[in-house]
Amino acid sequence: MDISFIHRCISGDAFLDEVDDYVDAWHGDSALESVELYEYLGMTWQEYSLWITNPNILGLIVDARKKGLSLENAPTSDVHALAARASSKEEAKRVMSWLKRIGKLDET
Repeated sequence: MDISFIHRCISGDAFLDEVDDYVDAWHGDSALESVELYEYLGMTWQEYSLWITNPNILGLIVDARKKGLSLENAPTSDVHALAARASSKEEAKRVMSWLKRIGKLDET
């Protein structure tokens, strides 16, 4: 979907803080019943799953896409910065767990 939220962010036609508007539009459009929300937003299932548990990851998703990378291949420093910006201890733990699963953080 070339007109997705993610593509619009990459092109500069949408801002990260507009994601809720896109979610509301999806909910309000019966013509989109056959389209999953993650597809409508332009995310992979993995990106969407991470985003719904950690909304702060949205900027990293867009940045990785701009660079033509998957989240697993995003620069380690960018991914670690995400953990540092966590808004709660629980969110930081979820991010750290994800970092370990994708091999960006050693098991210690």
